[in-house]
Amino acid sequence: MSTVSVVIPCYKYGHYLADCVSSVLDEQPGVDVRVLIIDDCSPDDSADAAHRLAAADPRIEVRVHEVNKGHIATYNEGLLEWADGDYTVLLSADDRLTPGALTRAVGLLDEHPEVGFVYGHPIHFQHGSPLPPARTALRGTTVFPGKWWLERRFKEAHGCITSPEVVVRTALQQEVGGYDPELPHAGDVEMWMRLASRADVGYVQGVDQAYYRKHGNNMSATEFGGQMDDLRQNKAAYDAVLSGCAEHLDDRAKLADTVNRKLARIALRRAVRAYDRGRTGVVPEAELIAFAAECWPGYRALPEYQGLLLRRRIGARLMPYLQPLVLTAVVGKVRERLWWRSWRLRGI
Repeated sequence: MSTVSVVIPCYKYGHYLADCVSSVLDEQPGVDVRVLIIDDCSPDDSADAAHRLAAADPRIEVRVHEVNKGHIATYNEGLLEWADGDYTVLLSADDRLTPGALTRAVGLLDEHPEVGFVYGHPIHFQHGSPLPPARTALRGTTVFPGKWWLERRFKEAHGCITSPEVVVRTALQQEVGGYDPELPHAGDVEMWMRLASRADVGYVQGVDQAYYRKHGNNMSATEFGGQMDDLRQNKAAYDAVLSGCAEHLDDRAKLADTVNRKLARIALRRAVRAYDRGRTGVVPEAELIAFAAECWPGYRALPEYQGLLLRRRIGARLMPYLQPLVLTAVVGKVRERLWWRSWRLRGI
């Protein structure tokens, strides 16, 4: 029976721990699982909650930091110092696995030793809402060549993975090392690409693998400042892969051009949407343009920039009303919907 080491970092999330741990230990048949809860010096009773769970189940260990070390150091402690199973999972205390998620992922990893990690579709749900039902009937699996999957990430400039839905081969995790402390908000994006540069990638089809809880203070929910931080951190993640994985990349210069052009288009698209939605007063248009210029000096020739110039001529007050008549707005909406549909259905 394959073994899985599950690392659960916790900071002020002790009230979620029982459900999180139960999803790991009680809902994954056919897998030998051990759990490490690392409380990062929570100021509440999270450490007590962790100790109560460990006292009731010998498969649970607990570490409590005397000082707060931050999430990256906490992740790396569990992944690199403690995990010794065949496979490893990093699961936030406020998230949970779906029934059979580890069983499905381990089955693929056991069958395909060339695969470095497996993921599937995550369910995003709003904090305070009941858990949506999860799909658990496996419809098949796919193995993507690692370098193909990595090139796809550069083309999309998007990680396509939330995080709790991933199961990693422990030997590969320890080979590539831990999360980069210089990437506090995009370390996961960089990690998946670093793993894919050395191994193939597995995907389980037609099922939901984890629940990801959305809070009001998530980075993705910090609408405007978070958007700029998100762009900068994403660029830093791709730059880190280009630098740190150079020996594993076939055409580094082409990948750099591809992702930087895409990031410039994403930044300009956000400025365009500000006009379409009547939010030019709060969206940092100048910063978005400056970022686009940094990524792609020829940004003025991009269709998104031409669309932005058109909106400036129309004006911020009129554009929300004229949006249905502007071709670029319609095309942008269709493109966005198709992209999200592809991401939800295929996870790539």
